[in-house]
Amino acid sequence: MIDSSILTFIAFAGILTLTPGADTLLVIRNVLGGDVRTGIVTTAGICSGLFFHAILSALGVSLILMASATLYSLLKIAGALYLGWLGFQSLRSAVKSDTEQKISASLARPRSLRRSFVEGVMSNVLNPKTAVFYLAFLPQFIHPTDPVLIKSLFLAGIHFTMAFLWLCLVALLLDRYREMLLSSVLHRWLEGLCGTLLLGLGVRLMLEKR
Repeated sequence: MIDSSILTFIAFAGILTLTPGADTLLVIRNVLGGDVRTGIVTTAGICSGLFFHAILSALGVSLILMASATLYSLLKIAGALYLGWLGFQSLRSAVKSDTEQKISASLARPRSLRRSFVEGVMSNVLNPKTAVFYLAFLPQFIHPTDPVLIKSLFLAGIHFTMAFLWLCLVALLLDRYREMLLSSVLHRWLEGLCGTLLLGLGVRLMLEKR
């Protein structure tokens, strides 16, 4: 039965889902570098990471993370470095000449679906804001008589469904106009924009105070 607390969670999770961030940029980047399948697989990886945070929160591991400034800082640095690496890859692709891009495209293998999935998972798992969100937010919707782990996974499942549908829609819309977006100048501009934003998010995360 869906009570008022679940509806409140859906509303807040919806706002979080629709707010553009690193996850959206990663989906855009992978659709441009592959096709709609890579975007959907990336989305599946991103959303699967939500269950990781839900399990940690239910088991109380996130409490340790919140209590330890050192552990939080290490997670934040790892996440920032990962975003920076993704941004660097996009920027490197953006600054290649047309000839270099054609050579790379002819020699490179299609973007691996497994790689796209792993990138999605890592993007979510290494996001300290998601960990803190699940620690601070989920417990408010778990009643004392509820089985904590099951209820946490249930709420994460709601969030998974919303985020998956939204990011898949982004991937499908982007793929629809992919031919136009893959024109040499526009594609390089989009790659550069995604790379710059990913690097910016990484730097912001690194410098952000707890």
